[in-house]
Amino acid sequence: MNQRRVLLTGASSGIGKALSERFAREGYHLVLVARRESALNALAETLRVAHQIQVDVVSQDLAEPGAAQKLVKTLAQKGLEIDVLVNNAGFGLNGGFADLPLEQWNSMVQLNVTTLMELTHLLLKGMRQRGFGRILNVASVVSFMPCPNFAIYAASKAFVLSFSQALHHELRQENIRVTALCPGATATEFHEVAGNHGTLITRWMDTPEQVADEAYRALMRERSMVISGWINKPLPFFLRLSPRSWVLRIAEGMARHA
Repeated sequence: MNQRRVLLTGASSGIGKALSERFAREGYHLVLVARRESALNALAETLRVAHQIQVDVVSQDLAEPGAAQKLVKTLAQKGLEIDVLVNNAGFGLNGGFADLPLEQWNSMVQLNVTTLMELTHLLLKGMRQRGFGRILNVASVVSFMPCPNFAIYAASKAFVLSFSQALHHELRQENIRVTALCPGATATEFHEVAGNHGTLITRWMDTPEQVADEAYRALMRERSMVISGWINKPLPFFLRLSPRSWVLRIAEGMARHA
């Protein structure tokens, strides 16, 4: 049995849940982190029984300042060493920047950017000491473009992509690899929270399982970045050839409610 341990944030549903199931099938032990403890416990029990693995659960809101430090302290108290980190937790909001409360934008940046960066930094120390580590950071296809009415989310995911690729290069001489996952629209609760119903974004969606399979394969192949979904893969090439004014208008149209 694979004795390595994976920490997955945002594990209770969507892509995080699908990734938890994917790693469990490969025999990895898991640490599942999310706010919804009942959903985590149900998933954990299912995976323990189905795959005979160890599954630990940590119920925590990672959008709070200092969340990464608190989580790492909990791991230390439990004696859990992390070999694979999956930074999946995140959320988006569809709306004009000036029209929504600043507190919501701050919460998004804290979760999508700050907690991800801090958790990566804190867990890298142990990975380097043990001479092994894999990190999967969930970005988005909007990492490649500015998105009116989705401005902060797109900017936060641009950080994740840039950070992940740079870190992959920094650690190239060590047995630690960093992969940025850039999914397109996926059939999860994300769109309900973001308020995307009725937009073109939700017309073509992959399943969480499809995204998780592509992400897992890319991580195992030590790729620095993967765009999931065949319809999304040409996007960076298209964006490089297109005037920025066109990109902005297309992005705005995709996020507009019908």
